[in-house]
Amino acid sequence: MAAAAPSLGGTAPELMRPLLTGASVAGLVAALTLGSAVAFGRPSGERAAAAPAGAPAPGIPGLQKRLREQPRDAAGWASLGIAYVEQARVTADPAYYPKAEEVLHRSLREAPGNDGALAGLGALAAARHDFHGALRYADRALKANPYAQRAAAVRVDALVELGRYDDALAAARRADAVRPGVPVFTRLAYVRELRGEVAEARRVLGLARASATDRGDLAYIAVQLGELAWNDGDLGRAGREYAEALRLSPGHLPALDGEARVRAARGDTAGALAVRAGIVERLPLPQYVTEYGELLESAGRRDEAERQYAVATAWARIARANGVDADLETALSESDHGDAGDARRAARAEYRRRCPGARVRQCSVHAADALAWALHVNGRDGEALRYARQATATGYRRASFLFHLGVIEKALGERAAARRDLAGSLRRNPDFSPLWAPRAKAALDDLGGAS
Repeated sequence: MAAAAPSLGGTAPELMRPLLTGASVAGLVAALTLGSAVAFGRPSGERAAAAPAGAPAPGIPGLQKRLREQPRDAAGWASLGIAYVEQARVTADPAYYPKAEEVLHRSLREAPGNDGALAGLGALAAARHDFHGALRYADRALKANPYAQRAAAVRVDALVELGRYDDALAAARRADAVRPGVPVFTRLAYVRELRGEVAEARRVLGLARASATDRGDLAYIAVQLGELAWNDGDLGRAGREYAEALRLSPGHLPALDGEARVRAARGDTAGALAVRAGIVERLPLPQYVTEYGELLESAGRRDEAERQYAVATAWARIARANGVDADLETALSESDHGDAGDARRAARAEYRRRCPGARVRQCSVHAADALAWALHVNGRDGEALRYARQATATGYRRASFLFHLGVIEKALGERAAARRDLAGSLRRNPDFSPLWAPRAKAALDDLGGAS
């Protein structure tokens, strides 16, 4: 049961070799699963620093040894499966997913319907971006054991990713009533933020900070508080929170990402580029690579930026080859820096996956925004407007979402609405992107300034 070395399959390393600058092939492959697995102690969406490749978590060898001695131990098999899912998160090694699936089903064979295995399968489904499957497994686990914390966490995360924010809030409240703590507090805060309830999100994160003792949890909470400040355009507060996260957990990648944004917003382009280069060398996820490329482009280094955009495109190809759904990442990257047709196809697929059925009124704000922007770059603004409005309807404070809506409204000749929303994007955060904020300002100037 020892972990096998990760395998790319095919000729992916040869495809990547001419594209990478400051990022190794091994690092890119390692990034495939990072940020997609559900961390039971923290909300989905956290990107943790990768552990040394192939190094099993301390508990895995002990569990393997125990199960060789007691192969009928259903709880042991469930624990090993959950450990494999967590190991995939911290090492970004997709080889752990089939291992997790195998041992979790072994647990169910030994003890049909046990909640530990069902919760583990829910986390595995979420890691593979099968959020409907994750929700089904979580519901089955909670039916077997209403006090199952892991299942409750998976359920909240799945509802968030599906854009069912009212249901996610109810699920988080229920989990809080059953077993309050940092995992529930941080999930509850994120749901509040997505619903536009920023003051309440900040209050809940304050409760999480007051109750946390683990330095990793405290660093994560600091980053989330920094993100709230960043989305409000409060660079001072955001910078202090990111610095606190780095004090607690040196090298914490989400905190470094925040630091790079603050540096760029303050005009320290050289410093921001240095931080971003370090991030993508360690972990070339599409978001990090694309943000590095956009910063390079804003600094007039277009050729270097194109190489970073090519890395993001190659990431999606390798992700698909390894069975990872990367449609959302593809849509975002291709809309701004690649093939418009590919962006539209990926965005539609992701939206339909998360929000099946013609009667859906609310979907994941991230999926809706990605589809709106992909339709815009394909010249289909009339269709795009519905999704852009859907992405901003909850009150989630994302300057780029309002920018996209304003640009689409401008293309449709809705000048007053475009002025309002472009001005709103800059009012929320005048420096939300070194590449796109100047374009928002130029579009607003073209419309005659703020209304």
